Amino acid sequence: MAKDLNKVQLTGRLGADPEMRQTPQGHAVVTFRVASNRSWRTAEGEAHEDTEWFRVVAWNKLAEICGQWLSKGSRLYVEGRLQTRQWEDQEGQTRYLSEVIASDIIILDTRREPASASEVAAAARPSSMPAGESRAVGTGARAAKVAALPRGTTSFEEEDLPF
Repeated sequence: MAKDLNKVQLTGRLGADPEMRQTPQGHAVVTFRVASNRSWRTAEGEAHEDTEWFRVVAWNKLAEICGQWLSKGSRLYVEGRLQTRQWEDQEGQTRYLSEVIASDIIILDTRREPASASEVAAAARPSSMPAGESRAVGTGARAAKVAALPRGTTSFEEEDLPF
């Protein structure tokens, strides 16, 4: 039996802050749009650029993390699957909406200097992580625990390990 594949990988920037909601069942869901640019040159050497917009949906813990860490202009790597929904509008017209259902998101921006004391704790990273390292959003609590490790510490307890 042949195995099918529905996988989307894209990089781009958020066009607006993510929109966070809760379903009636209590599940977190976040939606946002990502702009991905494509550049090319014609045979005559003329430069062209095109921007494609993708609607992205993340659920549950990934949605909560996206709502906390993402903002307009953030540069992202998004991995997921393509889903198309179909419905009839009030005039009886059939409508379609294609969106990327995210399974993993990585923030590609370099770290900014924190603006407040609460952000200092969130932005702390172990000394072994190079400056400008990307933050993986899809890893949830483990990424938060790694970020909370004190900088420059050479000794630690086993319970401090994030895995």
